[in-house]
Amino acid sequence: MNRTARYPRQARVRARADFDRIFAAAARTASPLLAVHLLREPGAARMGLAVSRKVDKRAVGRNRIKRILREAFRLMRPQLAPGSYVVVARPAAATADAAALRAAFEAALRRARALPLRAPDGTMPDSPIPLSPASPGA
Repeated sequence: MNRTARYPRQARVRARADFDRIFAAAARTASPLLAVHLLREPGAARMGLAVSRKVDKRAVGRNRIKRILREAFRLMRPQLAPGSYVVVARPAAATADAAALRAAFEAALRRARALPLRAPDGTMPDSPIPLSPASPGA
């Protein structure tokens, strides 16, 4: 296993005081499925999860959401901006599939500028030639 792709204990936000500090001072980005609170601070990226019974009454459903988000964070962690992240799941996450949860998480991180923005999808490469309509000799 690649050591940079691991999810060690120090990559987790666990203490109540840390959660309170992040909620109080962090920038928030939200989508219908989840909200991401990002507190930029030195050190490697760390993540905490908040998935309440309001999201899903069954523990198996809450644990599925946490497992999917933890795995997505683990894979993206080397590219993430330094700081502490807290992801708060919303009730719509209970019915979303794994791909939708991962996409919502990645989109929220990009909006928060924690991940590099994607290049726009296009069919034409960037042209070094100016596209001005000036004609030669005019």
